[in-house]
Amino acid sequence: MKPLYEITQTILNLYGQINEALGFCKSFVLVKPDTRLRKENRIKTIHSSLAIEGNTLDIEYVTALMNNVHVVGPQKDILEVQNAIVAYDNLPAYDPYSIQDFLNAHSIFMKGLIENPGHFRTSQVGILKGREVAHIAPSHTMVPGLMQDLFYYIQHDADLGIIKSCVFHYEMEFIHPFEDGNGRMGRYWQTRLLMTSNPIFEFVPIEKMMKDHQEEYYDALARSDTSGSSTACIEFMLRAINASLREMIEETKALNIDFRKRTANALSVLEGWFDRKAYMKVCKDISSATASRDLKRLLGEHRIEASGTGRMTQYKKVHN
Repeated sequence: MKPLYEITQTILNLYGQINEALGFCKSFVLVKPDTRLRKENRIKTIHSSLAIEGNTLDIEYVTALMNNVHVVGPQKDILEVQNAIVAYDNLPAYDPYSIQDFLNAHSIFMKGLIENPGHFRTSQVGILKGREVAHIAPSHTMVPGLMQDLFYYIQHDADLGIIKSCVFHYEMEFIHPFEDGNGRMGRYWQTRLLMTSNPIFEFVPIEKMMKDHQEEYYDALARSDTSGSSTACIEFMLRAINASLREMIEETKALNIDFRKRTANALSVLEGWFDRKAYMKVCKDISSATASRDLKRLLGEHRIEASGTGRMTQYKKVHN
């Protein structure tokens, strides 16, 4: 049976705003964000999604673990981050309509944290909010069938993919198919579904917006539980998607401004032929990777020309 929800005017308006933002993204970031921004957004995603679940490591620790730097902290929290790094690295490889891939992703997220990662629960569960039971999930005997129905819906229903990703997120949370790890899996698989609408969603940290508005997030889940409809959750999640896209656009604009200022200054100083090392002496505090990206972009914009290959490459400003 198709999940219950209503396509409200709010949903239509937000969907239009998201499409507008995706158009801006195509103009500014050319399908994929800047490499540095991609990494920063991945760190925000992992930190935020796990923080919602109670992970105590701050973003500096998550950054260190992303860079394979040893950190000292609660072993469970460190393992959660390490598992999430692997899971997000694998994200593009998963078939968004495969239950087996969904279970495989859960096994990576929860490796070493629960007894049977990658398997549906085999007992009754409830969700506590404080000392009160906020939600009693369907019987474990119903979980496989409910998940089959949900995956059939996302693959075959004619509704818009972005909206179906929101419906999946809520319905999966309602079913609560796992002993643990349901929240992070709902957010993770929504991202995988969003990527079928636009690959840029792999690098949009929607989870950060959910963490920053965590009470609204929980309230939307609760209102959908009460109404028996995904509508409240769809509206909240579309707001989070829209806000996340627009924040990324602003960050990309700032990076572009930095690039323009940096390269304009460098080309005003560098005379004749120069190499990457000379460029980095003028543009202090940038990495060799950033210098290489700058030079490649300058070549693409026909602002410089090149001679030679590899480390022997020399560059020269093009005079119009």
